Amino acid sequence: MPAKVVLITGAAIRIGACIARTFHRSGFDVAISYRSSLTAAQALVDELNAIREGSASCWHAEMTDNASVSKLGNDVLAHHKRLDVLVNNASSFYPTAYGESTQAQWDDLVGSNLRGAYFLTQQLSAELAANSGAVVNLTDTHADRALPKHPIYSIAKAGLKAMTKSLAVELAPHVRANGVSPGAILWPPSLEDDTDPAVEAGRQKMLAGIPLAKLGSVQDIADTVYFVACEATYLTGQTIKVDGGRSLR
Repeated sequence: MPAKVVLITGAAIRIGACIARTFHRSGFDVAISYRSSLTAAQALVDELNAIREGSASCWHAEMTDNASVSKLGNDVLAHHKRLDVLVNNASSFYPTAYGESTQAQWDDLVGSNLRGAYFLTQQLSAELAANSGAVVNLTDTHADRALPKHPIYSIAKAGLKAMTKSLAVELAPHVRANGVSPGAILWPPSLEDDTDPAVEAGRQKMLAGIPLAKLGSVQDIADTVYFVACEATYLTGQTIKVDGGRSLR
């Protein structure tokens, strides 16, 4: 029986790469897309193929461009011959001060976080249905609690969470759709300095807002993505917050 296949967008580095390794360890063949991190994407594919020959591939895709999104779907199906899980992880993130936001910023942030994911899922939904597959969308805590000075990003992630619910209805009963919402996983650059007392105070202030009193890890997110995609067979339309309880405060 051929291996199951997962496509993970924006998976060359960080959370996406950890998701790829997690599925691969469980026997999946893995297709990843990248926007600009070609070197990292190829290194990840080489790493996985060294473990199991021919089990991984990478594809350039610009999620804000409809033609590029369509080509990604076609190329992955032509290469791997099937698809069982789609993980919409690709994302752009940067501030857009309200009153000064531009159409280009809107197109980029909504395109990379929401529109591309929608049309890629639509394109691949028949193949996913044929394999009783699953869709997992990587949302954000700011889908529920808007991040100051990031209105377009917050709107896009809120749209992705709403899309998860819609897909659960539209794709039922053959495909499940769920979301995973990461909380504090890695220190932001402003809190990475180990010696500055002010930075340490900032870290402690952040941790004080997390009931579990620690950061999560990329593996925490990857494990949850795998769980909702492959193990939670009666779960659909839900977004699971992996945030150490931070959203409770």
